[in-house]
Amino acid sequence: MKTFLSTALVAATLAFTALAPTTASAGDTSLTGTFTGDNDHITTGGVSVVKTANGGAVVILDTNFSLDGAPDPKVGFGKDGTYVPASDLGVLTQNTGLQVFVVPASVNVDDFNEVYIWCEQFSVSLGKADLAKATH
Repeated sequence: MKTFLSTALVAATLAFTALAPTTASAGDTSLTGTFTGDNDHITTGGVSVVKTANGGAVVILDTNFSLDGAPDPKVGFGKDGTYVPASDLGVLTQNTGLQVFVVPASVNVDDFNEVYIWCEQFSVSLGKADLAKATH
């Protein structure tokens, strides 16, 4: 387990470092939110959406992220209370802790105002975070 966590942390750090925003652009390109659970699931912790200097973006689940568990959880975006399946960022690899998801070029983060933890198997939200501009 320790090796998996070490590997995951190194991968997250490398992904974030490679895609990190420049200092000049970070102030006006970050969105943050805090998860609340949905459909009798407990989902907590912070999330950040950071646009990168190269025009891409990453979604970062904070170290305090936690999901009580569910089959087939995925991360994606939504707008005004509706999950958008085309925004799927991939499978949640663990139920707690730091995780980084690279946003595909086909997904425009400006089109969304929420990050979801979504159960693909049952087509229900496990948790949602409303996004707002980060304050620095």
